[in-house]
Amino acid sequence: DNVLYARAYTSKNFHLRTFYLSFEMLFNRLVNEVTKSGVFIFYQPVFFINSVTNFSLLQVISARKGEFETGFEKGGQTREHAMLAKTAGVKHLIVLINKMDDPTVNWSLDRYEECKEKLVPFLKKVGFNPKKDIHFMPCSGMTGANLQESSELCSWYTGLPFISHLDSLPNFNRSSDGPIRLPIVDKYKDMGTVVLGKLESGSIAKAQQLIMMPNRHTVEVLSLLSDDVETDYAGPGENLKLRLKGIEEEEILPGFILCNAENLCHSGRTFDAQIVIIEHKSIICPGYNAVLHIHTCIEEVQITALICLVDKKTGEKSKTRPRFVKQDQVCIARLRAAGTICLETFKDFPQMGRFTLRDEGKTIAIGKVLKLVPDKD
Repeated sequence: DNVLYARAYTSKNFHLRTFYLSFEMLFNRLVNEVTKSGVFIFYQPVFFINSVTNFSLLQVISARKGEFETGFEKGGQTREHAMLAKTAGVKHLIVLINKMDDPTVNWSLDRYEECKEKLVPFLKKVGFNPKKDIHFMPCSGMTGANLQESSELCSWYTGLPFISHLDSLPNFNRSSDGPIRLPIVDKYKDMGTVVLGKLESGSIAKAQQLIMMPNRHTVEVLSLLSDDVETDYAGPGENLKLRLKGIEEEEILPGFILCNAENLCHSGRTFDAQIVIIEHKSIICPGYNAVLHIHTCIEEVQITALICLVDKKTGEKSKTRPRFVKQDQVCIARLRAAGTICLETFKDFPQMGRFTLRDEGKTIAIGKVLKLVPDKD
């Protein structure tokens, strides 16, 4: 670990130097995304977050004056990453207020509290409980202050340093007895057809026969690698590379799902969902088109009907159909995808039942699948 620290800290690569603490994070706990305020290249579809998420997500916020404001303004990546985190099912959000050593900050408690006060209302709006789900801590990624050990520079901070806090978090347990669900994130040819993805549920063994949905191809697992180490067996939560027999690489798309024949995942084009409009300037009406990100699948969808509004405080549903919805409102709507996709209801399978809607390169809404609607055509 110290070698990784040294390499990253002395690197001429700005991003690697800034994020050298992420190496320690990956070796101590599979948390997941290390982000930097306002740096667009760190955005990835929901899979990137969900692919290594078990319980917590780390979000790094710059305290430097100007950088924090840029990352948090509308369209900034701080807001976007928080929305994606909640959609991916993150239960505990660790927010590192970084660059506290910057001359514009100088370990100021006032600046630290200012960043917190601006972040909390938005995180609460997304769905996090500030008292239970969020933990803030100051740090300096450049000097390592308050990462492994507490620092006298922030004596006003009484909590654990970053690594100690990670080690105190509970483990997230998944059932290996559940139905096999492995969303495909990528595929390529290498002495056959190779697919990559995270096993969300169940267990997979070498030589096992599986079904590729939604095309219903029967495939056989020729070899199985977990984190690039060959194995005969893999359990839920592992990031896998599988060499398959019985299907060509051209017949697979990201978003396809490997399942066991006894318990296939659902597929279709139409579904009802509860949607929270997070950020959108204009109103949204039936006929509105957006890009759906659900597990590893990216597909164009259209809102074909608005069924009702949902009161955010009471959960009460409106008795009449709304003509439109706008920012900060919650609604139940019917959506139709351009093509057949694999999905489950949020109640039955949260990992495959939550999604984001994006438009013009920005996340505008988060949602969960309530009901699968049979296609008429």
